[in-house]
Amino acid sequence: MANCPAVHGGYPSDYVAVSIAIFAVILLIVRSSFPFLIHKVPSARGSAFWIPVIQVVASFNFLLSLVMAGNFLKYKKNHWWLSCYVWAVWVEGPLGFGLLMSCRIAQAFQLYYAFVKRRLPPVRSHIFLPLIVLPWIAGAAIIHVKKPLNCRCHLQTYWVIAVMCLHALYVAVLVGFTGAIRHIEFRFDELKDLWQGILVSASLIGLWVSAYILNEIHDNISWLQVTSRFILLFTASILVLVFFSISISQPLLTQISFIKREPIEFKTMCKALGIPDSGLLLHREQAVVIDPNEPLDKLLTHKRFRQSFMAFADSCLAGESVHFFEEVHELGKIPIDDPVRRIYMARHIINKYIIAGSAMEVNISHRSRQAILSTTDLTHPDLFTDALNELIQLMKMNLAKDYWSSMYFLKLKDETSVRSNGYEMEQMSGAYSFSPRLSCVNAIDDPFHQDHFSSGSSQDVHHPYQ
Repeated sequence: MANCPAVHGGYPSDYVAVSIAIFAVILLIVRSSFPFLIHKVPSARGSAFWIPVIQVVASFNFLLSLVMAGNFLKYKKNHWWLSCYVWAVWVEGPLGFGLLMSCRIAQAFQLYYAFVKRRLPPVRSHIFLPLIVLPWIAGAAIIHVKKPLNCRCHLQTYWVIAVMCLHALYVAVLVGFTGAIRHIEFRFDELKDLWQGILVSASLIGLWVSAYILNEIHDNISWLQVTSRFILLFTASILVLVFFSISISQPLLTQISFIKREPIEFKTMCKALGIPDSGLLLHREQAVVIDPNEPLDKLLTHKRFRQSFMAFADSCLAGESVHFFEEVHELGKIPIDDPVRRIYMARHIINKYIIAGSAMEVNISHRSRQAILSTTDLTHPDLFTDALNELIQLMKMNLAKDYWSSMYFLKLKDETSVRSNGYEMEQMSGAYSFSPRLSCVNAIDDPFHQDHFSSGSSQDVHHPYQ
């Protein structure tokens, strides 16, 4: 220990760096939970929810491992769980930086398959993520067995080269996936966030190597060790905030801003993608006569009927099928030659209605569900046709029979009648007001005579005495 000055830590700069790291973790948690706690946005299921959560946990592990392995706090390592091999090897590697990189690679992997291959990934994220972390676990196990760490929790030179190759490999894989999707015109910030993650991870690796070299070459200069580890923790605290992104997993959450304090309406995917007339009811929309004898699928194409029927279904706690119909109906408005928007909408529908355990899972057959999940073309116009037909049959047998005798239908009927009468009156009054005011009286007695001339129409109006 004589050759390890400042190994026990406890310098004022160390406590300042630890305070900054704590503040960064708190800010990261607030940033990730802001949409759910403040604006009450419903949380997604599956990888769209768990990958951002794992990123936050991995960021916390990474910063905590730097604090413990870098001896920022003054304590004696009397217990096995305070050793370098716990923090500098396991927590900082597989559970920290390695897990962060693996999460970002998993997100890039999903984007590549969705927008380039136009299908869902063949491997689910809960299987792909542990697989991609395995090299970090294997490397940590080898280091733990060989025990090459010194008193400052630093590796010997040839071990550092091997560890840097592992880091560079993951950065290269991330660059490869990102480069494969660079031509996609994403509607949100997915590509920018991936390049940002590459820059952050590469910068952090370079900073770590620089700090290691300074500490190893000038290991007897206390102030240099203290300064280098302060810069390392401070920069890592900033970079984990920059590295975090929620747009890749849940792009709709990027529509929510910290700046806007007033309550805002959470944008639907239809509105975010700019689908024409999505979710709108025009005040001057022509009233449609609702005939209960018409097929239900035809009636549901009318917006006023669909919203009334949806309100009734929601009151019966069975509105998933109607919501699914509406979003598939909105998907049909996106042109076939616009694959990016169609993929966004199809992924949104699958994550919300099709995946088992999703927020609004619909009751469809296993065959239809698997056909959607295993599709080779997310842009296919008939992707949800079979599922939609099954749900329409269910609605006919259950909801439709009760709807025609409900207050929702009576209210819609009265509203349609009022609007129909109002529309006819408006058309009649519009017709009269649109026709020019021509008088058949003589010009001398014509009170509108001056108006004709002032409006520039005197060339067409001739005096009767001429």
